Amino acid sequence: MGTTNPIRGKRELEKFKNYYLEKEKYRNYLLIIMGLNTALRISDILKLRWNDVYDFQNKRYRSHICLVEQKTGKKTMIAVNHSLHEALVMCRKDRNEEDFLFCTHSDPSHAISRYQAYRIIRRAAEGCGLEGHISCHSLRKTFGYHAWKQGVPPAMLMNIYNHSSYQITKRYLGIEQDDMDYVFRKIDL
Repeated sequence: MGTTNPIRGKRELEKFKNYYLEKEKYRNYLLIIMGLNTALRISDILKLRWNDVYDFQNKRYRSHICLVEQKTGKKTMIAVNHSLHEALVMCRKDRNEEDFLFCTHSDPSHAISRYQAYRIIRRAAEGCGLEGHISCHSLRKTFGYHAWKQGVPPAMLMNIYNHSSYQITKRYLGIEQDDMDYVFRKIDL
């Protein structure tokens, strides 16, 4: 298995995001949207319950997802953007507070496995003809790559990812020669 890649092209990313939406498989669509818009690890995504994203008492979606990251043990708070909110609305239906966001089809009290999440991501990548090794971690890396391309400072991404070193964040960004070529061509002194 090679290094996990971010999805770099905008057109490819749109195709990938919409793969399950077009098939009306909303849980799988939400998994992709959640991963792309939160930069969370798949282990943290899969443990989310509806009560983490929806306030049942006040009957409204939460503005932030608050959780303690499994790997780092650090508390993190993620703003729910428009794309994620819309995907959540599509999926909620008759869910209860303790139901998992990404539950098995047969039992809302059981989350899908990491391997099932991987198969969902791989099937979408293959269905869209994406090259390279695309996995659950690609969603996290894709967030960082596109944030960096839109001008988010790497130090901010390091903080979002809870990385202990800048070197790890640099590797996540998936910066390639064409990205460096663009900088050299743009800075034409």
